[in-house]
Amino acid sequence: MQLLADRYQPQQSLGKKAGRQTWLARDLHTQELVVVKLLTFSHDFEWDDLKLFEREAATLRSLSHPAIPQYLDFFEFDSDDRKGFALVQTYIEAQSLEQHLKSGRTFSELEVKQLAKELLEILGYLHDRQPPVIHRDIKPSNVLLTNRSGNSAGQVYLVDFGSVQTLAARDGGTMTIVGTYGYMPPEQFGGRTTSASDLYSLGATLIYLVTGQHPADLPQDDLRLQFEHLANISPGFTRWLKWLTEPSVSKRPDSIQAALLKLERSQDCTIAPEISVVKIKPSYSKISIVEEAGALEITLPSPRLMLNKSVGHILRVRSIASAVCVTVCIYYLSSLLILPLPFLVFANLLLIPAIRTLLSFAIAKVVIAEQMVFFSCKLFGLNYARPFSVKRRYLWKLTLLDLGKHLRLWAGTETFEFFGTREEIAWLAQELSNWLELPIERE
Repeated sequence: MQLLADRYQPQQSLGKKAGRQTWLARDLHTQELVVVKLLTFSHDFEWDDLKLFEREAATLRSLSHPAIPQYLDFFEFDSDDRKGFALVQTYIEAQSLEQHLKSGRTFSELEVKQLAKELLEILGYLHDRQPPVIHRDIKPSNVLLTNRSGNSAGQVYLVDFGSVQTLAARDGGTMTIVGTYGYMPPEQFGGRTTSASDLYSLGATLIYLVTGQHPADLPQDDLRLQFEHLANISPGFTRWLKWLTEPSVSKRPDSIQAALLKLERSQDCTIAPEISVVKIKPSYSKISIVEEAGALEITLPSPRLMLNKSVGHILRVRSIASAVCVTVCIYYLSSLLILPLPFLVFANLLLIPAIRTLLSFAIAKVVIAEQMVFFSCKLFGLNYARPFSVKRRYLWKLTLLDLGKHLRLWAGTETFEFFGTREEIAWLAQELSNWLELPIERE
């Protein structure tokens, strides 16, 4: 290919698609390698392509981040065989995530989390711009990664801003649908994107790393990617990835900061080394755990759930007081049934009251005593029943005691204790630890 702008000498083709070419070229003025992207006028040229090309150039020119290619030049060219526009940017000598995977490289969960954090920080820089910059095409081929060094997975770069959109541009006119199938969130098919759209694409990219499969090839359930059976990662990190790839925008993280905070907490959610991890509930266990709509529902066989003394005392007073009230009601109700019978009047007045009182009190205790213990209690400020449903509001503390057969959950001023076999408690501890995002401590 001929010299461009009397300065850039193309050396190697990096990519090609309708109306666009990307070349590795040498800048004859600086002798540095650069990337030259060309948009040529041809029979399949569309004005939307020029709009996106100019937007990419303007966006790169306004950005300054070490993990993003730097804008160098933009010019129009006109030769005998072609005419169009060229964008010149710095060359980053690194392979894409897609190339790394195809070459046989695998990524540990720790490495994927490192990549996730670095990409979130890059996205944070873009989304904090005024107006915010939405990449719209995050995928493994657009994320470059240098080779491993020490404990680092490598330096991460985000490239190809050809689909970029600013929220100001979005609000000002018609939408252009861009992106890559499998990495595009549902709303992007309608031409509408938000900051959360980039988070979905990031989540899909990370899922590709942990499964080795293109997201479009994964099974779906109500548009949710089903990848757990292919990924050897912790439950906490699995939930984080599912959070990022929620089909509904409102159910994804509402900011980069929220996603980063949750990721950092999931990294701290580790079980103590001496505590064995049991991921599968023992077949004999009667404890069941269901997570739904941001709440954790636990069904415990009585009397496995215990409360601390102060709470238990309050509950007992409430239940006895209520039992007395119900006893009086039952006593007088029985009077209405007995008094109409003349031959029982004497017995009713002199002999039976004591017996009726005891029976009424016993009935009242059976009817309400146990219910009062559970329905009168609050967990983290929320009333709960058995089975109880709790929303995550406060930090908790989990402690394993008595050779692994006793688990204690601190909830502010309240304490809950669980007893069972070593395997049963290890499983329950791990489930609660993952959901609460707290480490399990040993006492």
